[in-house]
Amino acid sequence: MQSNNEEKLLINSLTSLEVGIDVIKNTVKTLPNQPGIYKMVSAASKVIYVGKAKDIKKRVISYSHTDRLTNRIKRMVSEVKNVEIVTTSTEVEALLLESNLIKKLQPKYNVLLKDDKSFPYILLTAHEFPRIKKHRGPKTEKGQYFGPFANVAAVEEAIITMQRLFRIRNCSDNFFESRKRPCLQYHIKRCTAPCVKKISPEEYREAVQSIKEFLEGKSDTVQKRLAAKMHEASESRNFERAAEYRDSIRLLTQLQSRQRINVSGIDDADVFALAQLGKRTVIQGFFFRHGRNYGAEIFEVTHTEDVSQEEQMAAFLSQFYVEHEPPSMILCNILPEDNKILALSMHQHHGHKVLIDCPQSKIKHDLVNDALRNAKEYLERRHNNELTYQKQFEHLREFIGISNIKTIEVYDNSHLQGSSAYGVLICATEKGFEKSNYRKFLIKEKTTEFGGNDIAMMQEVIRRRLSHRDEWPLPDLFLIDGGQAQINAVAEVLCEIQIEIGIVGIAKGPQRNAGDETFYFLNASSKKLPKNSPLLYFLQSIRDEAHRFAIGTHRAGRKKTLVKSQLDNISGIGAKRKKMLLQHFGSAAEVGRASIEDLMIVSGINKPIAEKIYYFFHQK
Repeated sequence: MQSNNEEKLLINSLTSLEVGIDVIKNTVKTLPNQPGIYKMVSAASKVIYVGKAKDIKKRVISYSHTDRLTNRIKRMVSEVKNVEIVTTSTEVEALLLESNLIKKLQPKYNVLLKDDKSFPYILLTAHEFPRIKKHRGPKTEKGQYFGPFANVAAVEEAIITMQRLFRIRNCSDNFFESRKRPCLQYHIKRCTAPCVKKISPEEYREAVQSIKEFLEGKSDTVQKRLAAKMHEASESRNFERAAEYRDSIRLLTQLQSRQRINVSGIDDADVFALAQLGKRTVIQGFFFRHGRNYGAEIFEVTHTEDVSQEEQMAAFLSQFYVEHEPPSMILCNILPEDNKILALSMHQHHGHKVLIDCPQSKIKHDLVNDALRNAKEYLERRHNNELTYQKQFEHLREFIGISNIKTIEVYDNSHLQGSSAYGVLICATEKGFEKSNYRKFLIKEKTTEFGGNDIAMMQEVIRRRLSHRDEWPLPDLFLIDGGQAQINAVAEVLCEIQIEIGIVGIAKGPQRNAGDETFYFLNASSKKLPKNSPLLYFLQSIRDEAHRFAIGTHRAGRKKTLVKSQLDNISGIGAKRKKMLLQHFGSAAEVGRASIEDLMIVSGINKPIAEKIYYFFHQK
């Protein structure tokens, strides 16, 4: 029977491949011998592959030569029902268009950069008294940008350091223009309060210039200037000010020692190293700007089956630099395919020359090797973690008596006496946590008797989750944070919808001690695991991850509710006025502290409305 099924599948596969080849051959008859891109389209009108070519006709016809195709490309051809093309003037333009389309469409047969993110920058705004702020996304705001930094934490640390060193403002322009007295930042010595003229424009410009020089790698110049000022303050017997300069020099020295690199020929450069283990491919990136280390990031590349490492590196770089501006030098452990065309496309797209190199000189080669070592260590950690998960899944199947568990969904609720109530689910597989499958549910049931009824909350969450069963694949097991009552409640919902899924409850002991958990089952039985059991630690860890996600979701929701309840309870304050107030003052708390005159500065707030807001927050 199995042999017959396999034979049918093989026949269907061969038939589909023949159909795809016929589509390609018929399309080729009308294609020009020009540069451009081609899109392979499935029967569902979905683009499944995007490619570029110097000669579209020659490139597309090559897909009809099945003896030269990899298994991955054969599967792609078997799904093709249409081929669409766009011609370009040059191969460089074709590469740029291909990169943008892959980024936008995410075709399943292209090598893809998984979970690409926009990197943060530091922005000094274009203002008489510039503001320092974190920026992400398109550079639409006027000002001077520094970066990119590899992570948000690095930017936030740098901004705090800049404020401690140079005491430059970080408030919004609206907040700045409405101030009548210095804010808290002035009193904790993070700002010089230019808003109320506590510093002259000339002195403020000097501080801004020092920040620019520091971020451009000229920290020695800044340090000499601070040292000169320290001696000047000391000679004029202003010892308190001299001590402030001394502390700034010390802080600057500490920061330099952490960030400065000593690699000959490296000023602005990105370093990438590709490594593979099994079916997983990652690329470790190091980012250097102005001779400083701006951080590191690991990237995962998917759909790499039967694809050369040169092609993988080319696909990564072309997609990565669609949105990120490249430095003058990109160093790789593997020279990407068509690297000269790739460099030309970056030049055309970003307006400056880029060198893509696989370095042989010792210093740069060692830097690339450091990136490669980090990539390999990351893969080994992921591999070992997956082995651990696979082993624990085997123990779990044995413990609960279900042989086919590959995916677990864990459920938890969080609320404050029934308010800001949320239910969440997290997903764990044999590979680890699948964060893309995490879900949060704002509890909708608001009847008086509902209160903080965890059972009713759990039933609502399960019903709403199962309403998406056609969109979100069902798991093999529900792990519920709770005891027999919660298990019975979930079973009742499954019975209503007529779905069979394994259910296990996990509940802490009477003293709420970790290690004393009891596991509850549908047949009203319960079990415990030894306190030193690896499976117990594993189940605790995934339960705790659900709890962390639930608490975080609840706190974020409660914060929004607090803001909403304060402003939305004032008659005459609709969505538009609320938005203007929050944009101007930054938070509901600042609105509450504002005077009537301050409130009237905001567009759309006249004196009667300003008085109403003021007395709402100041009523006894």
